[in-house]
Amino acid sequence: MNSIKISVIVPIYGIEKYLSQCIESLLEQSFKDFELILVDDGSPDNCPQICDNYAKTDSRIKVIHKPNGGLLSARKAGLEAASGSHIAYVDGDDWVDHFYLDTLYKLAISNDADLVVTGHFREFDGKIETIKPKNPGFYDEDQVKSDILTNAIYNGKFCEHGMSTYVWNKLFKKALLEKVLYDVPNDVVMGEDAAITYSYLAFTKRLVISKIPLYYYRQRHDSIVKSIENPKTEYYRLGLLMNFLKTKLSGVLDEENLNTQITYYLYSQILVRSGGLIYNDLKDTWFNPFLNTEKDSKIVVYSSGSFGQHILSTNLKTNYFKIIKWIDVDYHDLKIGENTVHPISSINNDEFDYLIIATINPSTHKSLKEELELMGIDKSKIIKINTDETKIKSLLKDLGYDKNFIFPKKTKNSLTPKI
Repeated sequence: MNSIKISVIVPIYGIEKYLSQCIESLLEQSFKDFELILVDDGSPDNCPQICDNYAKTDSRIKVIHKPNGGLLSARKAGLEAASGSHIAYVDGDDWVDHFYLDTLYKLAISNDADLVVTGHFREFDGKIETIKPKNPGFYDEDQVKSDILTNAIYNGKFCEHGMSTYVWNKLFKKALLEKVLYDVPNDVVMGEDAAITYSYLAFTKRLVISKIPLYYYRQRHDSIVKSIENPKTEYYRLGLLMNFLKTKLSGVLDEENLNTQITYYLYSQILVRSGGLIYNDLKDTWFNPFLNTEKDSKIVVYSSGSFGQHILSTNLKTNYFKIIKWIDVDYHDLKIGENTVHPISSINNDEFDYLIIATINPSTHKSLKEELELMGIDKSKIIKINTDETKIKSLLKDLGYDKNFIFPKKTKNSLTPKI
């Protein structure tokens, strides 16, 4: 009789610095009836050897060595080799709580749940923040369709998910995951987690969401891509994701709700990847989402995360704004152009015209805005992002997206950004 209840799949590429901590946190689990599948996705460093060395010491470890094919291909390879009735995914540069698997499994079995969702910890530069779902509880099939799916991608506030995209704070049933994962094209290399999570929800009849944080997500500023390789390529990739989600969810959501959710999700991802500003072929500013700002405005950028880095990188090429300071509560050594990250206490109202909080999450924006106001920052200088749905739809159409969110591989559209 198979005693393996959970197959833990770890896709691995270029993370030798962190891999041992990840593996050891899993081998030390209080829950014992699991296997650990380490998928070496053609990693160019010492990760393959690290995997093999651990496999020699613990019979629960399976190692798969494969040519590099990307995150989705690694997750698929792990699922093909899995023996457990349930699947957990862990990223190789993160680690987990001692009771991670035990808690996930008890939540699943106690509620006969198709999907378990939990809280997590965000670790950055030695600081740890606890993130908890806002909608804990049990949901049956009708509630999943009416309460969860209708705002999972976009909850009505720009642009916040009703359910996190991450696969690593969740436990899946293998039989259901097999219906989803193999359908996700390997060409989806942006938003892979979203493709899995939201399409899996379409098959979910019993869902349990717990506030218990079990997973340590390591946010690394060295892993964030600071400049986009090619706008048209990235917009095409985003289109693949959005079209996949529309196809998979069209049978369970009405068209208007689904289109609105995907429209805002796509817009948010375009903003993050473009640094907000979108240019035409003449390198004139065509779309500026930062309300009230204009060329040569003196700007403070808050956040050194992905969006903040893209804003700095884009402005380095275009000189649209005069960025006078870059700040973050997570102060750390990071430089783009002549701008380095400063603590939030380093700014004064008379230095700048507007302050951009580089986040697409309204809850985060609200919290940071409140902190800045307590620091004496003029709230009228803290700008908002344009979230007018009509203008967003017009933007997507002008960029070249069709009604199914497909972006053509080749387009004559002169409004495609060059940044």
